[in-house]
Amino acid sequence: MTGTERPSAWVATVAPEDATGLLKEAYDWQAQRLGEPTEYTQLGSLQPELVYERLRLYKVVDNLQSGLTEQERHLVIYLTSVLNETPHCASGARHKLRIDGAPDELVERLAANPFAPQTGDERLDAIVEYTATLTRSPGAVTAAHIERLRRVGLSDADIVALNDLSAYFNYTNRVATGLGLRSEIPAHHAQGAAPRGQVPTDGVRGCGPRINLSD
Repeated sequence: MTGTERPSAWVATVAPEDATGLLKEAYDWQAQRLGEPTEYTQLGSLQPELVYERLRLYKVVDNLQSGLTEQERHLVIYLTSVLNETPHCASGARHKLRIDGAPDELVERLAANPFAPQTGDERLDAIVEYTATLTRSPGAVTAAHIERLRRVGLSDADIVALNDLSAYFNYTNRVATGLGLRSEIPAHHAQGAAPRGQVPTDGVRGCGPRINLSD
């Protein structure tokens, strides 16, 4: 992991070459996929259990099965991160949207007016408005938002996945911006920051039982 990108943040971080114990396991787990731990992963390195559990949670979120398309998922992440003024997370989602083939004009228009999108696609409009409301005014979310999502074809399982995706990135956004991580994500990191394969350790304190999450 020589030459690993180090985060430019407002708190101290542990370099990969200095990591030991649980932190090293977490770094190595992500490095199996990317060749190195991400800046965001290093950002929490003074709290190794937190780093480890964040990777576990990210893997679950990244593998949730739902009827949401990849483009819809990436738009949710992008909009959440733009509304939270988090360039680090927004840049990663933007890389993925380009790969999805999402038109730049559509992405920019949705980001400019997410509370009243008019794309001509009722399903996308409902997803975007729900995401924007949950991010900026979570107390304003009502049962009517959920009913609208159902009317445009989302199942309750899809709605749970949508909610979790935006809620997870609201958390991630606040970690990144609150600790000064304002860099943009490299394109190769955007393609696969969630670690692959099994959780690497049995019986690690604070990590619970061993689980096997599919790629």
